[in-house]
Amino acid sequence: MNEDEFNMQVRKFLKEVGVTSQREIEKAVRSALEDGRLDPNGSVKASVLLKLEGLDVEHTIEHDIRLS
Repeated sequence: MNEDEFNMQVRKFLKEVGVTSQREIEKAVRSALEDGRLDPNGSVKASVLLKLEGLDVEHTIEHDIRLS
């Protein structure tokens, strides 16, 4: 295995996950705030499931995102 290439590929994947996730979170929160479904002083519970196909790995990350 080429460690440098592997590291670069993992970083590219994580960058895509981060950028895409941030966009989706911001879009959903703005929409919910506009519709009155979300308290602007509240928080949103978020979770991400990381799966590595064929490696029997599933890891969930959970976090409360405070809005103010």
